[in-house]
Amino acid sequence: MNVASILKSKGRAVTTLRPNATLLDVTKKLGPKKIGAVVVVGENGQVAGIISERDIIRAISEHGASALGMTVSEVMTRSVVACHETSQIDELMEIMTNGRFRHLPVIEDDGLVGIVSIGDIVKHRVAEVQMEVSAMRNYLATG
Repeated sequence: MNVASILKSKGRAVTTLRPNATLLDVTKKLGPKKIGAVVVVGENGQVAGIISERDIIRAISEHGASALGMTVSEVMTRSVVACHETSQIDELMEIMTNGRFRHLPVIEDDGLVGIVSIGDIVKHRVAEVQMEVSAMRNYLATG
């Protein structure tokens, strides 16, 4: 199974913000949407970074409540690891585990086309395993 199949079922909507937004702006996106990260895009729509709940917590632990007034560009992760629609789920699980992050923007032709989370990947992997188990049970029952 690949990223395209995940995006087909979950959709391609990606929550984004500009680098000059504040951390308070980020929290106002994360909370109501119940998501863990926002992709930061530049003026031409190119991915400039990603900011997650963890990034906000680190900023608050270092700067206190005043961190909420800091800009996204001061806190975001600039070296964004991304994937493609053809990326395989097993590959993403390894990338996320080794990198210790939970979100991967999906890039095609230099454009942002979606985002996948570890939750999306686990959900689809579990469904895949359940289908395999069901197929084996049917095979054993008729064999």
